[in-house]
Amino acid sequence: MLHTLAVMVENDPGVLARVSSLFSRRGYNIYSLTVCQTENPDLSMMTIVVEGDSQVIEQVTKQLHKLVVVHKVTNLSQESVVNRELALIRVKVKSDTRLEVLQTVDIFRGRVVDMGKNNLTIELTGDEEKIDAFVRTMRTYGILELVRTGKIAIARSDN
Repeated sequence: MLHTLAVMVENDPGVLARVSSLFSRRGYNIYSLTVCQTENPDLSMMTIVVEGDSQVIEQVTKQLHKLVVVHKVTNLSQESVVNRELALIRVKVKSDTRLEVLQTVDIFRGRVVDMGKNNLTIELTGDEEKIDAFVRTMRTYGILELVRTGKIAIARSDN
């Protein structure tokens, strides 16, 4: 099972290497990793997606807490969250497929951010399932290049 961990860390050089090496030393694969400075410039938030059962996640969480640079670890898999990914996809288009691709982009609420004679670069945000569905659709036209940010997540607000 995939788990999403939110790890608040010090915003210092080498922190990413220290945290990621903790996973690699134990043989755990990181499926997705995003890091960015928070509203406090001294702290960064790491969103890490890792596979494991509850015992594995508990062990990883304990090991993360032992690192001096880690301030807080939250397993977002146990909470109601808002999560998103960003994808940039360059798709092959011909004169007879350009309109179809543009209509599909509109249906998925994407945005064309660059246009060439024979290709379009599309920006799309959404959850993993939405991005995956769009990628499957675009494969029929020919994907020339694809990059994704990986998951970012935040706990939902209390009502």
